[in-house]
Amino acid sequence: MGLTVHQFPCLEDNYGYFVRDGQSGLVACVDPPDAEAVVAELGRLQWDLSLILNTHWHHDHIGGNEALRSATDAIVIAPEEVCRRSHVDRIVVHGDEIALGATRFEVIDTGGHTAQHVSYFDRSSEVAFVGDTLFAMGCGRIFEGTAEQMWASLMRLAALPPSTIIYCAHEYTEANGRFAVSRDPSLAVLQRYQQVIELRRAGRWTVPTTIASELATNPFLRAPELLPSLRPAEAFGQLRAAKDASVG
Repeated sequence: MGLTVHQFPCLEDNYGYFVRDGQSGLVACVDPPDAEAVVAELGRLQWDLSLILNTHWHHDHIGGNEALRSATDAIVIAPEEVCRRSHVDRIVVHGDEIALGATRFEVIDTGGHTAQHVSYFDRSSEVAFVGDTLFAMGCGRIFEGTAEQMWASLMRLAALPPSTIIYCAHEYTEANGRFAVSRDPSLAVLQRYQQVIELRRAGRWTVPTTIASELATNPFLRAPELLPSLRPAEAFGQLRAAKDASVG
């Protein structure tokens, strides 16, 4: 009677997520970008929505909030920055806990992409929803924070159990993999990139990932190894700047 995660595509390259507590049957939606897609998926599953969990304020993560509130009476839980674009019923910060029936999500500060970005981690199921902070073989751009802040956020996620399943918000892995290979053409990275190519050619998703996989093949988590002459946050910042300047 644990947690069920249901993943479905939204918009051009987003993923929507439902999480359903096995004991109570209560359902939350993480970062709904498109209310129409969410409502259609709820109807197909015959599930009722209780909570909306937002990781940050960008429109492709909160765009469905208002319509879903009207359609379902779901409670919106989010960091304070989401208030600039959406009604929020409960503001959360690092260390808070969210109850979904018997499931308990820990709120983790993962700022950097946006100033108050958070992630949601269920320790019992070892599942984390990380928005745009950590991607498969990549990480989010730094729009509002600093390299130091983003590096600290990534290290909080890297410290989760290696078996933790990571649900990120976008299908960016093929482009991330190209950059990873350019910076770290190790056997592990090359093999994973080839697997990603094969999955995408077959029309399959590359998300979710795991902490263990990212520690082994994600250049941003391995920045100090790739650029050992620099301080960790500086090494990370240099890699992030290089990725920002890359094409694709």
